[in-house]
Amino acid sequence: MIADVLIIGTGISGLSFAIKLAECNSEISIVLISKDQVSEGNTKYAQGGIAVVSDFEKDSFQKHIQDTLTAGAGACNPEVVKFVVEEGKDRLKELITWGIQFDKQKRSLHLVKEGGHSEKRVVHYKDHTGLHVQEALINKIKSFQNIQILENHTLVDLITDHHSEKKYNRCYGAYVISKEEESILKISAKITALCTGGAGSLYAHSTNPSIATGDGLGAAYRAKVHMDKLPYVQFHPTALYPKVNENTFLITEAVRGAGAKLRNCSGEYFMKNYDPRKELAPRDIVARAIQKEILKQEENFVFLDCSDITIETWKKQFPNIYTTCASLDIHLPKDLIPVVPAAHYFCGGIEVNSASESRLKGLYAIGECSSTGLHGANRLASNSLLEALVFSHRAALDVINALKSELPDPTFYDALPEWKGDAYSNSVEIKEIRQLRIQLQEIMTHHVGIFKTKEGLMKANLEMFEIYKKVQKIYNQHKLTNGMCELRNMVSIAHLIIQQAQSITTNKGVFYNHDYA
Repeated sequence: MIADVLIIGTGISGLSFAIKLAECNSEISIVLISKDQVSEGNTKYAQGGIAVVSDFEKDSFQKHIQDTLTAGAGACNPEVVKFVVEEGKDRLKELITWGIQFDKQKRSLHLVKEGGHSEKRVVHYKDHTGLHVQEALINKIKSFQNIQILENHTLVDLITDHHSEKKYNRCYGAYVISKEEESILKISAKITALCTGGAGSLYAHSTNPSIATGDGLGAAYRAKVHMDKLPYVQFHPTALYPKVNENTFLITEAVRGAGAKLRNCSGEYFMKNYDPRKELAPRDIVARAIQKEILKQEENFVFLDCSDITIETWKKQFPNIYTTCASLDIHLPKDLIPVVPAAHYFCGGIEVNSASESRLKGLYAIGECSSTGLHGANRLASNSLLEALVFSHRAALDVINALKSELPDPTFYDALPEWKGDAYSNSVEIKEIRQLRIQLQEIMTHHVGIFKTKEGLMKANLEMFEIYKKVQKIYNQHKLTNGMCELRNMVSIAHLIIQQAQSITTNKGVFYNHDYA
């Protein structure tokens, strides 16, 4: 299969990027890869909303810029922060023209305040903004004839100079594996965009879906693409402690913005002991505070007291959380919600420029899998969807020009090799892959989570190497399966996170090592 543009990932980054390209030029052939159904992905689970300055009487670009820089703990790129914040308003208008609705208050957008924000500026659709945006973008995608969607395919490896006799120092597409048939397809492309999200599944508790296994990050690592700030993993402070259908359910930060307060199991409102902003401090501060309280008590959770939020507000603004809690016999607002921090968002990733292109020509990374300089050492709440929209727009404009430039001859793409390895046996036990995945998650959670130590990182490094050897043995002796593909990516990124974490010698943002306290 050959395409002008290969887009891997169907969250807000991949979908909006594809729409932009198709609108700009209907002649461009676009292949869009979805790991699961096209509706699945991290975007779907984004409850909060999009941080965009729209009330200029109370808010300003400068306030949003400063809030982002403050949350990022001095590690943001100020130029990137400035253009993302300032371009956000136009991207929001564009979403609305694409048919996406946001909650309103009278004639204006209904705005909420989340942790780290100095003003109400987060636009939303009740408490399932991501799902609403995802569905609207999918409907929009279906109106274009030049976009081909492949569902249930997972990224295996990028096609680079390693696979070719001629060396152009570019990315030439990717190998992807079919989940159903477990056959590997070669897709040659002039431009490849990774919109694959993060790797929350590296941890035992994550607000991400189970498919968030760092596939784009793992493939980029093996292709020797430069990656930055991977150990800066943001833990969302408030995930529902009981799992829902075996998944971790997020309690959006907007609930705390609406007045919910944190209490430990002794009933104490403890956030006043950690930060004057209390429950609305940046996420790294709140997550560490909760984890410290958990370590001081027998229970593995704290409580969210929502008694100050009216039942009318719950039903109107947070209906999904309200009904989910009710299904677990937690009746709001009178009952307390047991919550625990969970891996939520990767602030680092594939290093890209202001047009979202990586150091490898022809390879773009958009959204959570990228490191743009916006988030620094800690992402400001609801800046992720904003980043995806702005960089998708910029990447699309850049790609339109790149396709007009001098590229390898079409016969070159035809001659790229098919995947080698299908002749191997397929007898590997699924149980063995599952056990190795659980071991990896335990190592990352215990030693490379919210709190770290030098000794813990050294131990994690040794234990991860043992898993790596087992995974390599399976990989070299058996036909590649979807589960093995995910595990291989997880091991690659876990290894790199540990390596980078050992080189960090100061605590900043979401990175906290007890030895540097």
